[in-house]
Amino acid sequence: MDEIQIYFLQIVLAVGVTIGSRTLDFNDKDQWTLTIVRYIVYILAIQGIKGLSSIGYDVIHKKRSLNTRLLQNINGLQMIMFVAGTTILLSNHQKLFAEDFPMIFIACLIVEYPEIETKYAEPVNYGVGMACNYYEGYLMHVIPSDGGKYGGFVHNVQSYESREGIVVPVKKLFIIITKSMYSPPDLEHFNKTNREDLPKLEACTSLDDVEKDISCVKDRSYKNSTYKIYRRGRPVCLVAECATPLHTLHRVMQNKDLYADLAEINVEDVCNDFCAALTRILARSSECRDKVELVHYDDTDPESNLADVLLDKIKELEPNFEQLISTRL
Repeated sequence: MDEIQIYFLQIVLAVGVTIGSRTLDFNDKDQWTLTIVRYIVYILAIQGIKGLSSIGYDVIHKKRSLNTRLLQNINGLQMIMFVAGTTILLSNHQKLFAEDFPMIFIACLIVEYPEIETKYAEPVNYGVGMACNYYEGYLMHVIPSDGGKYGGFVHNVQSYESREGIVVPVKKLFIIITKSMYSPPDLEHFNKTNREDLPKLEACTSLDDVEKDISCVKDRSYKNSTYKIYRRGRPVCLVAECATPLHTLHRVMQNKDLYADLAEINVEDVCNDFCAALTRILARSSECRDKVELVHYDDTDPESNLADVLLDKIKELEPNFEQLISTRL
């Protein structure tokens, strides 16, 4: 609503400036109409060039899908306006781009440059904010030692190994990034129940609870779940869970009427920004570095099996894991 009011205010100001300047010749309505149409085509062409440049950058540098980005960045009404304007100019034997177009284009680029310089002062985007909140609000409570009664994630895993008489070959917290962003109550949800030949996940007891006094809540409890991957040979134990911020975003997208401010966000971009920002944060963090592993899983692919994906990641991180799990503490 505010944008509409501001838009109409701009129209009033434009009309006032035009009338006050007395530069518009109303006796030649056809000519000034064609001039306005040409400038509309100019502006839309410049916006289109900027959009194509942005798409090209995303495809080349960020490896994002061309089709998805292209479709999501097309404004249907502006496309109709561009086609209509082009048709009007050509049907009246007018130049589509007159001699003044390059100058206007250069002027737009010059005016836009200060905006690029000030973008660093703008608020972070949604995905980056999610990553920061996840790191400070959760990972920093379960990964590093608090210097007191909690010895940290690795120590917690070692205590679990001693208690259960097993070996966790990779002592990292595996965070599952599902393509749909849906997080089930149990990772067993991703097992292929109709394929007995495939490895399967089974929930086990959790690591010891982490209790801390946080935000005026006494003894707030955090916990991490362990799973076993059953396969041919010895089962493999790991600590894994889904990324709760992405599950929250999934729920937001399911209730767009309630969260109208976020209804039009590009979910793929938010997810990519979240993962990229979290990866950067973890790489810079001396307390969490090498203790958290993001695992991408396409839960929309009926042929993809999470247990296999996790096994491949364990093999990548610890090639000798078979020897490690053959021992008992």
